[in-house]
Amino acid sequence: MNATTRRTVLVTGSTSGIGEATAAAFARDGAEVIVNGRDPGRTKAAAERILAAAGNGEVRAVAADVSTAEGVRALTDAVPDVDVLVNNAAIFDARPAFEITDEEWSRYFETNVLSGIRLTRHYAPGMVRRGWGRVVFISSESAINTPKEMIHYGATKTTQLAVARGFALEVAGTGVTVNSVLPGPTLTPGVRVFIADRVGEGVPFEEAERRFIAEERPSSLLGRLIRPEEVASLVHYVGSDAASATTGAALRVDGGVVSSIVP
Repeated sequence: MNATTRRTVLVTGSTSGIGEATAAAFARDGAEVIVNGRDPGRTKAAAERILAAAGNGEVRAVAADVSTAEGVRALTDAVPDVDVLVNNAAIFDARPAFEITDEEWSRYFETNVLSGIRLTRHYAPGMVRRGWGRVVFISSESAINTPKEMIHYGATKTTQLAVARGFALEVAGTGVTVNSVLPGPTLTPGVRVFIADRVGEGVPFEEAERRFIAEERPSSLLGRLIRPEEVASLVHYVGSDAASATTGAALRVDGGVVSSIVP
């Protein structure tokens, strides 16, 4: 990617896991990458790691909490325009269905859904004016396989699919695409903690991973957790020129967890 085609890419929640791997994939491609997280120190450290590994491109750290309207405004003030928006920021945890409070439902909706809506509402019109842009919502296989241990998470991920499809209809024919990517169980720092809690402390992680897949995600065709870089490869494609005919789609990178032959 030369200077005349360099594009600006914003990946929210990119201080670790899928977000960091995605930001790194675009940075290796020579893009100007905006790394985002809530904590300034972690955000700066992630940007430095990505820049060191990429060896080229430009990587900026912009700390802002996109789960709030104020945080989104702070981010868009610092970064007025982007060419590729990856809505990755999200939260998850296990909670019995009858114990999820109104406050938790609201917090999940604000973080997992409204953050992407607000950012897309800000950035997509500029993409339309320029005649090119990519918006990607990082959803989850939980969007179509609602997990009973975290229905609040699953519900927000289902909502993302409808939101992404709706925005894709709004920008139809403009050169801007909007898609969802649905990862399956992925080895991120948060998932590592989640699995340790589910399986029990003191179990070596390799064994905990095996048990978790075998007992709680037995439909996985990989038989293991997906790696963040494997998800990032699909996100990078969807955010590229090569994906010009892919829009309004829900694209699975779930390791076969969803027992379906169609997306």
